Amino acid sequence: MNTQQQLKEAYNKQAKHRDSVITDDWKTNEREGFLRVLQREKKTSLLEIGAGPGHDSLYFHQHGFHTFSTDLSPEMIAICKSKDLEAAEMSFYQLQFPDEQFDALYAFNCLLHVPKAELGEVLSELKRVIKPNGLFYLGVYGGRTSEGIWEEDVYEPKRFFSFYEHEPLQSLLSAFFSIESFNVIPSNVIGGDLAFQSIVLRKE
Repeated sequence: MNTQQQLKEAYNKQAKHRDSVITDDWKTNEREGFLRVLQREKKTSLLEIGAGPGHDSLYFHQHGFHTFSTDLSPEMIAICKSKDLEAAEMSFYQLQFPDEQFDALYAFNCLLHVPKAELGEVLSELKRVIKPNGLFYLGVYGGRTSEGIWEEDVYEPKRFFSFYEHEPLQSLLSAFFSIESFNVIPSNVIGGDLAFQSIVLRKE
């Protein structure tokens, strides 16, 4: 079973639980901050990858955006569709959209499942579907370097994670996008032993 198949199975099993979880305040603050940026620039369409049960897509949809939600998990997509969201099961390695389709892209804690050797390939594909001058919110846990299966994971199959220190991640991202902002939320705010890297990127 490859990494994507493992993730699909793990998230299928957790779909109903994840839909029932109340979003943490710091996460809603991140979402609201990106909304303000999009509104200021009069963006209207947004693609969310790794959308899960669609909490964030629904938020942007309720604020007037034309949203499209994608996820590897068919169970997650079924929940998105139950909320009247436009959604499809899809890998971000191969997005089934024309070039320059969306004003904005939103990826909250999904690209941390990409092996480091493959992140450039994924970023290139994401860049393809964003319009010129479009915005990309990328949020991931990080602040230290590691890659592999999380052996203490309560999900089954256990999930694969890649984490980056701040400067190497900035260097990698800047090869594909301009960095509008790179903010770090410390571990004591979010809980656990990792920081959160909150990044707004622009396709030039």
